[in-house]
Amino acid sequence: MQGQFITLEGTEGGGKSTNLRFIESFLVAQGIDVVITREPGGTDIGEAVRAILLNKDFSEMCDDAELLLMFAARAQHIQEKIKPALAAGKWVISDRFTDATYAYQGGARGVDIERIAQIEQWVQQGFQPNLTFIFDLPVKEGMARVLSRSQQTGQTIDRFEQEKQAFFEKVRTTYLERAKASPKRYEVLDASQSLAQVQQCIQARLRRGLP
Repeated sequence: MQGQFITLEGTEGGGKSTNLRFIESFLVAQGIDVVITREPGGTDIGEAVRAILLNKDFSEMCDDAELLLMFAARAQHIQEKIKPALAAGKWVISDRFTDATYAYQGGARGVDIERIAQIEQWVQQGFQPNLTFIFDLPVKEGMARVLSRSQQTGQTIDRFEQEKQAFFEKVRTTYLERAKASPKRYEVLDASQSLAQVQQCIQARLRRGLP
């Protein structure tokens, strides 16, 4: 039986990482074999590319280089990890996928959407997630969460997280526009709610089944 592919999207601070583990636990409890991954990353090559993309010292990186690096990591990710897992009947849960490229490189950076779509078709050939959760919350709140997390853990803010509020407003708008255009694939969650409330919504959606 073919597995299912679920992706988690949203602006910074939305709680994707925390809820990814919740989804994993819920599915495992249903007897489902789950693979957890992330973008950029997911493979040795992808993680090496991730280190370049998130390095805050590479502020001179041009938008086209950023776009191509994202898809280079994604091509490896799909062929090496995602498709083999799905073919084996496993469910793959990814922290970000191609929607992030449309939101960050398209909406926020201003890269032409048609260019992104052309590269997407070349790399993915129509391959898409079965379900995408979007963790939506006001940008100011998300940025505050990122700053608080950085202060608590000592983790350095990466190249994307150091962008200004206007950048993330565009990211958020793009995500919501994509969800509105394809409501069957997307589930928009109010990430400003308590964690328990968010997870109740996730569980309810998963119990309803996938499209």
